[in-house]
Amino acid sequence: MGHGPGGRGGGRDGRQDGRVAPRRPVAADAGSCYAQTMAKRFDNQVVWITGGGSGIGRALALGFADEGAIVAVSGRREDRLREVVQELEARGAKGLAVRCDVTDEASVAEAVQKVVRTFGGLDVAVANAGFSVAGRIEKLSAADWRRQLDVNVIGTAMTARYAIPHLRERKGRLALVGSVAAMVSTPGVGAYSASKYAVRAIGQALAVELHGSGVTCTTIHPGFIESEIAQVDNQGRYDASRTDGRPKNLMWPAPRAARAMIDAIARRKREYTFTGHGKLGAFAGRHAPGVVHFGLTRGKSKKK
Repeated sequence: MGHGPGGRGGGRDGRQDGRVAPRRPVAADAGSCYAQTMAKRFDNQVVWITGGGSGIGRALALGFADEGAIVAVSGRREDRLREVVQELEARGAKGLAVRCDVTDEASVAEAVQKVVRTFGGLDVAVANAGFSVAGRIEKLSAADWRRQLDVNVIGTAMTARYAIPHLRERKGRLALVGSVAAMVSTPGVGAYSASKYAVRAIGQALAVELHGSGVTCTTIHPGFIESEIAQVDNQGRYDASRTDGRPKNLMWPAPRAARAMIDAIARRKREYTFTGHGKLGAFAGRHAPGVVHFGLTRGKSKKK
């Protein structure tokens, strides 16, 4: 969905209508065209991001702002939301902090209404709020499962439900943040994987249900991305002292991930998986589950 430098007539020598157009410095002109191209993709479009106070959500907010968007961020930690809005304003963008708990349907409905009342409509909604319940299946309680599914699955569905009527008015874009864990499940994060499998199913259904409406649904499956997900406990509480055991050498910085995600949303892709290792894991999970099982169990002694 590119927007290249355009113009009618005119060949390489600058001729147009028989005249030679004055030359401009090549580097400056190319840079200007590139900046204008990037700015126009979401110029003056209203973007709403849940889970927008940190990690990928924050990076998405700043990335959309750099693309010319007006950005509203939602989450439970109002201090973090205000910090993101300050960063947006420092970039010259309009921002809005809207407190929202995606496990509360009324809170989601009110958050959407506040964004629309403030900015006059909605062009892009990103259902990014989520966290990970860690632990072996046999150790997780019903309460653990409900927290995981309430945030990651029902929260995503409610974000979509209340955003879609407004997106229809502008033929907008809906994006759901899934995970490579939606295609390959690993020990200790079964509940998280189950929730992301469900997000993928929601995205696939929405892509069909919205077909022909002008609204598109993009479901995005990131690999390892720098974020605070490991610092959130099973109760959904942030704890900065918790260590992140994910492989650092495989992690993408959040700004890089945000650029890839924004590009997928701009192109209205149905599904998009990244990083390189994430694509490999997703492919193996879908097409070679036996190989994945062997890799995860090799060398482990049988437990009675």
